[in-house]
Amino acid sequence: MSKTINRIMQLLDALHLSARQFDISIGSANGYILRMQKNNASVGSDVIERIVKVYPQVNLVWLITGKGDMFVSQQKKKPLRTKAEIEDYINKRLNLKLSKEKKAFLDEILNEIEDLENMN
Repeated sequence: MSKTINRIMQLLDALHLSARQFDISIGSANGYILRMQKNNASVGSDVIERIVKVYPQVNLVWLITGKGDMFVSQQKKKPLRTKAEIEDYINKRLNLKLSKEKKAFLDEILNEIEDLENMN
């Protein structure tokens, strides 16, 4: 069974990074990845966490177990909104904001009228 360190080395190849570049990118000590590979050592959960934080496109299940694809598929990402959907969202937000402003303005006018009536 392949270890996580071996999959990390595969990941480096796929990302076209040297071990040093990778160590720097995830905030590990210089030579960490190569040392883990040389000793066929286990990689700590803190390192795995930093890898998926810096490289969110990496499939965590693949990284830990070797199952599935190396990278998260594009299909799982939220679909882009159409221009019409964005415009509809903006219009709803603007109408809500305007409604609140209209109500506040109406309350202000009613208070002014009430104050005028109290003066008389």
